[in-house]
Amino acid sequence: MAPTKNQNPGNFANRPHDEVEGIARKGGQHSHSGGFAHMDPDKQREIASEGGRASSGKFTPGSQKAREAGAKGGASGRSHYEE
Repeated sequence: MAPTKNQNPGNFANRPHDEVEGIARKGGQHSHSGGFAHMDPDKQREIASEGGRASSGKFTPGSQKAREAGAKGGASGRSHYEE
């Protein structure tokens, strides 16, 4: 197959055959260790202890926006319990 004009490295047609074979041999194995579950337990505890404080939410406690968000929270997930 002739190489495509698209130089996107994610396009396997643009990669050397040996490299593509190596990737295929890995199957479902990840090439990265990412994710919370793969983190050091101490680091997990540190992040978890932040609770929601690490979020980018900018609500002032008691504000109208905070009340509205709190009232909405989980509402879409509850609908299937109500019958």
